[in-house]
Amino acid sequence: MEYAIGADIGGTKIQVAAVDREGRVVCRHLVPTEAHLGPAQVMEKMLTGVELTLSRLPGDAGIAGIGVGSAGQIDFASGTVAFAGDQLPGWTGTPIKSRVEERFGFPAYVDNDVNVVAVAEQLYGAGRGLDSFLCVALGTGIGGAIVEAGRIVRGAQGCAGELGHVSVDFNGPRCGNCGNNGCVELYASGSGIARLGRELIAESAVRPAWGPDSREIAQAWLQGDPHAAWVMDVAIRALATAIAGYIHMCNPQAVIVGGGVSETGPSFLEALDREVRVRTSPNVRSAYRLLPAYVGNDAGVIGAAAQVWLYGDGQ
Repeated sequence: MEYAIGADIGGTKIQVAAVDREGRVVCRHLVPTEAHLGPAQVMEKMLTGVELTLSRLPGDAGIAGIGVGSAGQIDFASGTVAFAGDQLPGWTGTPIKSRVEERFGFPAYVDNDVNVVAVAEQLYGAGRGLDSFLCVALGTGIGGAIVEAGRIVRGAQGCAGELGHVSVDFNGPRCGNCGNNGCVELYASGSGIARLGRELIAESAVRPAWGPDSREIAQAWLQGDPHAAWVMDVAIRALATAIAGYIHMCNPQAVIVGGGVSETGPSFLEALDREVRVRTSPNVRSAYRLLPAYVGNDAGVIGAAAQVWLYGDGQ
């Protein structure tokens, strides 16, 4: 049996797994990132996780390669971190690919964490059989990936797909990450929804039963709370405005939505789809579908490993 090793490096945890060609995780290793301790220990934790995962496989197991998905912007050709924000301090400039290949001798592939989620969806999930689609990851922030003609669009410096930093209000609050005003991330991410909740409480006499937490707000919305409904309406309209822009720009077959906020369930996706459809022209709207991410919580580590199958097979 042949396996690929995948490593998913995020701001809070590092997960490493052995994955077969069908996208099945056969063993895994999970540790906290502890990014505040510096990039050297993040790298060593990931490399140690690969070693432990390899040691748990049968002696006759074949290893096709190692794939890494990392937070930040990645130069895919060199496998180096082009830029990483505050969630991984000091990570910018880290030569992930060369360190992995030097340590283990297997071919390595490194990409942005949302790009590898798109790979997982392309091979095993909602993007299977599609040539053109977008992935939108609604977490603490908003990440994105663009697939065109079956390939990830990376741009000149590996920065394409920063879909959370498309503005939906040029008079909106300033984004501390990119410097623009009114980025959709400020409204429809987990942190954005929490911000809207805090502002509602601070600027009115409202004292809702929920706290300014995106999950609490989403659950209160599902239960009919009118104040949570106001917050979620703003978030959904902002996200729909951004997605309508993506659709007009890229004309995809599908927009695949995943991440913690999307796990609110069908009501969220149905409301979002209604808003998107009224904001798009009939021709581009006819080609598009809004789809929930399929692969789930393991998409990052499965997609990281699946780079080995996708690129190692010469595609």
